[in-house]
Amino acid sequence: MSQLQVIALGCERGGRPLFATQSFSLEAGQAMHIEGNNGSGKTSLLRMVCGLSQAASGEVRWDGQAIAQVRPAFMRDLLYLGHSLGLKDELSAVENLQTTSVLAGQSLSREQAFQALKSQGLGTRAHLPLRVLSQGQKRRVALARLQVSQAKLWVLDEPFVALDGAAVQALQQVLQAHLQQGGLLLFTSHQGINLGSPVLQRTLTP
Repeated sequence: MSQLQVIALGCERGGRPLFATQSFSLEAGQAMHIEGNNGSGKTSLLRMVCGLSQAASGEVRWDGQAIAQVRPAFMRDLLYLGHSLGLKDELSAVENLQTTSVLAGQSLSREQAFQALKSQGLGTRAHLPLRVLSQGQKRRVALARLQVSQAKLWVLDEPFVALDGAAVQALQQVLQAHLQQGGLLLFTSHQGINLGSPVLQRTLTP
């Protein structure tokens, strides 16, 4: 059973604490919603949990070990989706999915990538260069990564931004399935969502 532990994690900006030191744990099948005002440090916290930014204090552990000590295994188990979607404008949506899968150590056929995009309503856009897609469509391409990902821990920064009602509902179903399969979910969102089970809450304060 996978477990994420955040122990006395602190963040500083300009030599001052950005938010109160954070400690929490997340078990298989659990989701946690990180809340806070704009500028409270939500994105900074997610990046530190993923090992993408250095914390001022504290430690993050994956399955009982510091992530710095098990980084290759942790990165295989992690899917991080931030404000920067990590997509290449010169590649098609299908090629973007295949490329990110290879980087995650996962094989993905063109047909599998196409089906994931089709389920996001992008069947007619799947083979177009990403640069011709709208911002909302680009976000759907990024979210299609979730449907083909084998990662255990999903860390998502405002995943519902720029999505219409139907897309929000579809994403909620993907997240529910991930949790039901024993996945872990850490996310930020400015809107209430329904994941079919209780969601842990954590509010960042100075």
